Amino acid sequence: MRRKKVLGIAKDTLKFILEASRSTAPLEFAGLLQVDDDIITEVLILPGTESSRMNALVRLYMLPNMQVAGSVHSHPSGVLRPSEPDILFFSRTGDYHIIVGPPFDERSWACYNAAGERRDLPVLDVQFDDDGFYDDLY
Repeated sequence: MRRKKVLGIAKDTLKFILEASRSTAPLEFAGLLQVDDDIITEVLILPGTESSRMNALVRLYMLPNMQVAGSVHSHPSGVLRPSEPDILFFSRTGDYHIIVGPPFDERSWACYNAAGERRDLPVLDVQFDDDGFYDDLY
């Protein structure tokens, strides 16, 4: 699998991840990360994803034919280190993996590579394009 080059994560995307994780707690939140112009800008939540207090199960067979840069999930326990099952999952889904935990703020997250080693992921102030998708609805 070709690894996607990533310059960082959009600040608004990180805010979404933190808020989704906060609102899902005490259950785990999980999704896959997508890149646009070398920046993580989207979180893909696959159909059939299951969450519990101990883990989240992402059904990768539901992934459409598209590349992902990695994954994101929460650890409501607050432990930001990946578990062995996390690292197994990481190896199948890219090279950028975010784990977030309480209090779900800009300091309570970490990024890892596919081997479970901590990596730097800059938070970038990105202006999203308004593609006009909703213009005809109002």
